[in-house]
Amino acid sequence: MAPGASDASPPLAGVRVVDLTRFLAGPYCTQLLADYGADVVKVESPKGREFRAKDRDTYFFLSANRGKRSIALDFRSEAGSAVLHRLIAGADVLVENFRPGVMEALGLGADHLLATHTRLIYCGISGFGADGPYAHRPGLDQIAQGMSGLMSLTGTEASGPTRVGIAISDVLGGMFAAHGIQLALLARERTGQGQRVDTSLLEATLATLTWGAGMFFESGGRPGPSGQHHPLSAPYGRFRARDGYLNIAAAGPAMWPKLARALGRPEWEDDPRFRRPIDRLNHREALTQAMEEALAADDVAAWVERISAAGVPAGPVLHVDEVFADPQVLARDMLVELPHPELGTFRTTGLPVKLAATPGRIERRPPLLGEHADEVLTEAGYGESEVARLREEGVIL
Repeated sequence: MAPGASDASPPLAGVRVVDLTRFLAGPYCTQLLADYGADVVKVESPKGREFRAKDRDTYFFLSANRGKRSIALDFRSEAGSAVLHRLIAGADVLVENFRPGVMEALGLGADHLLATHTRLIYCGISGFGADGPYAHRPGLDQIAQGMSGLMSLTGTEASGPTRVGIAISDVLGGMFAAHGIQLALLARERTGQGQRVDTSLLEATLATLTWGAGMFFESGGRPGPSGQHHPLSAPYGRFRARDGYLNIAAAGPAMWPKLARALGRPEWEDDPRFRRPIDRLNHREALTQAMEEALAADDVAAWVERISAAGVPAGPVLHVDEVFADPQVLARDMLVELPHPELGTFRTTGLPVKLAATPGRIERRPPLLGEHADEVLTEAGYGESEVARLREEGVIL
């Protein structure tokens, strides 16, 4: 259990999820559900799911599969299909991220399953959604980042459109899918009926454009890359100090004089180039140069303390190894360590949402391939001899 966790049941306790996902978006979705109490049964191929090496689990698999149980099942075989249908019959939620049409070809389409299992929540995550002209195209994170407009807003004029440094479209797709599943579970409490939940990497990423889309809606013009600075406010961006970079966000007019004084440049308050917000935007390049000349006199940590104390938001630009040594990150339990039979210690990010009465928990490491087959099948009503036969026939590991 993560530090500070309560003994109360987490909010999704009692919810059974059959997880047919792979890559990142789907596994991230089901990991979020597991974090808050769902029993997630990950159905993998006996040959090994993507991103599992022959001798160990890889960081890609480990980062999106904590909290789950694994059964390695050949569900494309007749016997394996029968097992999967029994697992689905006992589930509240099924999650898949195959290309539209694949599940139908396997006899596992949403319409068929929902007609048979009326309380089932069926969630599909794809590149472009269940319908539309691109529905059957293959779609991965990089494609969605580009087609959503996100890449056009990221980077600089010199760099050209730039991808976010992580697979953000996959992560957003997983987050929105988990959100949709929880909404569908809530609706089922009222109606008794399950339903289909459908999202895509493209839609999830596009939905986060917010004011990036708003600038286009308002002006009709094409927003360009914002680089290291906020396109509508200055100074609001990344600046270089003596030993590294920090972000400063003097977002409102009242913050500007506070920042100028914190930087030891009170005369800037009366400088005609910087006096008004529009002046600072129009002279952003000169302002950035002047600020970096001032910031060069001291280190990032000293400036962050000084500027924050003045009431202006500021923070260091950290490398990942520095993030997981940061006292605020550690105080908020955003680094969790669990024992692991292959790695010794499994480290993972903590829960970003803290519920006071019914908190989530990280107490189960990512599963080894097929690790929980016996207990999952026993719970589904299979006897010991039946499980042994399925293993002998190669249906399960």
